[in-house]
Amino acid sequence: MVARITAVDDHDPEPSQSKTLRAAWADLVRGFNQHELWLQLGWQDIKQRYRRSVLGPLWITIATGVMALALGLLYSLLFKIPVADFLPHVTVGLIMWGFISGCIKEGSEVFITNEGLIKQLPSALSVHVYRLVWKQTLFLAHNLVIWLILMLIFPRPLGWDILLAIPALALLVINGVWVSMFFGIVATRYRDVSPLLESLTQLLFYVTPIVWMTRTLQDQGGAISSRARIAELNPLYHYMEVIRAPLIGADLPAYHWWIVIGCTVAGTLLALMAMKQWRFRVSYWV
Repeated sequence: MVARITAVDDHDPEPSQSKTLRAAWADLVRGFNQHELWLQLGWQDIKQRYRRSVLGPLWITIATGVMALALGLLYSLLFKIPVADFLPHVTVGLIMWGFISGCIKEGSEVFITNEGLIKQLPSALSVHVYRLVWKQTLFLAHNLVIWLILMLIFPRPLGWDILLAIPALALLVINGVWVSMFFGIVATRYRDVSPLLESLTQLLFYVTPIVWMTRTLQDQGGAISSRARIAELNPLYHYMEVIRAPLIGADLPAYHWWIVIGCTVAGTLLALMAMKQWRFRVSYWV
């Protein structure tokens, strides 16, 4: 009981006076300023995961590359799309999906798995979220090696538009923070949320254009073409497009950016509301 009380005092000495958006935002800023801590912890997570492994983190790249190659070749034959067009589409989609699904699934358990640190380490609650997102970003960086190899095998004209991938990746990381924070708090309070998110993430994989293309549906015309517009109701479709299009040299309508920016702002506010209401209770719930 002493440990629990100490943990609450470290995070928020007077919870009743800190249930404001300003205090929630201050937690995010304080956690970010403790970057030396979460950078080191995130890197330590990767080293611990691949301890005594010969290839180490390269296993991440190999697994993603094999999956992309298998799915890319299979579905290019099924959909009758040239491999040179379809394989980069699938590969970049899988790379980005690895980051998104990691933030959702691991984010739902981020506070539960860090129970000991939360109770004993006087730091901002957001430190644990930054640690997780930093680890997922390192995984993403490893997997981008596959994209570089594909660009050498299937060269395509990549102009200055490729620089748009930088702000797109920055938005993806910001979304990873609020997703991990929000689902982390909710899943810590309600433990059934975590397995539910596991199933939901699997479903989202199939309804997001990763191993299929909206262009394929549109080319068929008729009712199928009109149903392709339903894919745009999925926010993850727009997140994929703003990153994938610059990396494979595809056209990118501006409305994708506005939707992603809008979702980022709305999601950040949602996470701040959750922090405002419940962040000082996480130490009790874990």
